[in-house]
Amino acid sequence: MNKKNFFYLLFLISFNLIAQDDNPEIIVISDTESETNREAMKLYNAGIKNFQSKNYADAVGNYSGAINLVDSFVKAYYNRGMAKYELKDFSGASADFTKTIELTPGSDIAFFRRGECFLALKKKPEAMSDFDRAISINPGEAKYFYNRGVVNFENQQYKLAIEDFSKTVILDDNHAYAYNDRGSAKRNMDDYDGAISDYNKAIKINPSLAFVYNNSGSAKKRKGDFQGAIGEYNQAIRMKSDYYIAINNRGSAKFEMGDFQGAINDFTEALKINPKYAFAFNNRATAKYKMKDYKGAVEDCNKAIGLDPNYGYAFLNRGIAKEMLRDPEGACSDWQKASTLGVTNAGSYTKDCK
Repeated sequence: MNKKNFFYLLFLISFNLIAQDDNPEIIVISDTESETNREAMKLYNAGIKNFQSKNYADAVGNYSGAINLVDSFVKAYYNRGMAKYELKDFSGASADFTKTIELTPGSDIAFFRRGECFLALKKKPEAMSDFDRAISINPGEAKYFYNRGVVNFENQQYKLAIEDFSKTVILDDNHAYAYNDRGSAKRNMDDYDGAISDYNKAIKINPSLAFVYNNSGSAKKRKGDFQGAIGEYNQAIRMKSDYYIAINNRGSAKFEMGDFQGAINDFTEALKINPKYAFAFNNRATAKYKMKDYKGAVEDCNKAIGLDPNYGYAFLNRGIAKEMLRDPEGACSDWQKASTLGVTNAGSYTKDCK
């Protein structure tokens, strides 16, 4: 039977949404204001100071007090939404941004912020709608295109993501994250040279981003430049010694070069850092299989499955190792399980099962 080993190569997109980058200003209180308005403004100003001091709960209380006095205080709704976002109260924050939009329908930033809340709440269609609206009101803001690009990437709409990240860097050519993420979209469309070029641009802008070196390594590995990939992974690991994802990926490149013991060493190192990293157990199992350590391969697949009971490739690989241990019934059971979990080529193994 034609055996094939599988690797899960973890590939990173930066996904670096920024919650707070506006700087609200203290309101100058005029003596001509009513007593109620003056008190509301004092509370609002106190909220800004608490927000700037990262006392977000107190800021929410200040802004709420201001709103109780003046229920049309749009800046208080907006900034209370920002404070709630920092407290990870995304539903409450989205409600405040909705109120901001009701009071000022042309507020592109309120649509954008509500979109961020929807994204945090895993409501991608609503997030996309709000990012679209923000862009339609103000097409000159880079971060609006960037966040929409992230949603398109997550929806596997890579061509659209590339378009959004391209618009981002046109508006802000120092946006390292947009170059990185455009590279990731290009990589997923098999444009490895384009991906590597974008990663290099991101590194030129900000050479301290270890994950960009990891991503560049993954693109080089897909291109077949395993030695180049190892060089990129090494740089990522030098910058972040506990970067177990890059260590795992370096092991996969070593595996492709036939350095199975070196691969095992890297997968083991990754697992020392993160013992719950199921992918590294599966990867180490495939390397042990190549070293004819079939029992060790089964043990590592067991650990991967223990961490992720729906890990189809671990079942597939365990079945391959079990067959070499002359356990055809166990092998068939694992291949059938892999098939039910959506491993498309598991059928090429189960067809020989009785």
